[in-house]
Amino acid sequence: MGILVHVLLTAVAVWVSTALPGIDLGEGSTGSRILTLIGVAVIFGLINAIVKPVVKFFGCLFYLLTLGLIGLVVNALLFMFTGWLAEQFDLPFRVDGFWPAFWGAIIVALTGWVLNVVYDKVTDKD
Repeated sequence: MGILVHVLLTAVAVWVSTALPGIDLGEGSTGSRILTLIGVAVIFGLINAIVKPVVKFFGCLFYLLTLGLIGLVVNALLFMFTGWLAEQFDLPFRVDGFWPAFWGAIIVALTGWVLNVVYDKVTDKD
């Protein structure tokens, strides 16, 4: 159940990022757009679970030298990769360059964090 909730929260965060110019969800019915967002959220989650740790491991020196600021660039590149991979799976999700990916990754991270905090507060059983 936790993975499903995380995917849905990530889908909402990706949807918020589509308000930026350069990040496009494509046309279609509401149902197809929701399925696209869920597909993109799954892709984004897999990339963050598989590729990001590898990049962090091999780039740990750059993380240290830049005091972690390279992480913003890495997140932008991973968001661009998500857009490219979504297009390969025929999902109508596009990220048109580095700067939309940069700001989109920041928005997805912040929105996802806020949504997770709210979800944790709502479901807290203590």
